[in-house]
Amino acid sequence: MSDELKTVISEAEISMKKAINHLEIEISKIRAGKASPSILEGVNIDYYGSPTPISQVANVQVLDTRTISIQPWEKNMLPIIERAIMQANIGITPQNDGINIRLFMPPLTEERRKELFKKASGEGEQSKVAIRNIRRDHIEQVKKMQKDGASEDICKGAEDEIQGLTDKHIALIEKILEAKEKEIMTV
Repeated sequence: MSDELKTVISEAEISMKKAINHLEIEISKIRAGKASPSILEGVNIDYYGSPTPISQVANVQVLDTRTISIQPWEKNMLPIIERAIMQANIGITPQNDGINIRLFMPPLTEERRKELFKKASGEGEQSKVAIRNIRRDHIEQVKKMQKDGASEDICKGAEDEIQGLTDKHIALIEKILEAKEKEIMTV
């Protein structure tokens, strides 16, 4: 197989791995009723003019299964962090006691659990679409190489390899979603 085809296949695999990583990050943000600092990962505050993650300006601790404590290193950051959490719309209202901000995770109802799993499934579906688009784009590159004179058999082998990668990554998405469903639905 030519170096160009190997490059196309490795690019497809790298892109598919990025789609899986993105899915894992997005799914980790969907809370399953348990307190986790990862809930705050996408929340940035304005720290002296630059957007900064909360974890870089405060201690973020899990006190128990339903409580997260945020203790800023600078007291003047309390209202800024509180406002950023409210604007991030993560579904939790921060409680400011003047020293710490506490986030209390509400217990999940059956309906809310199903809603969260539906959201996780939507993320999974987006990742599947992304992987299928990656497959399509890279198979088109292989077909273009075939038109430019590459061997038909070698190109067919490359297409099969890309399809194999697609199948493997879609199965991985299913596995990730299955684990998340178990996590969400466990009371």
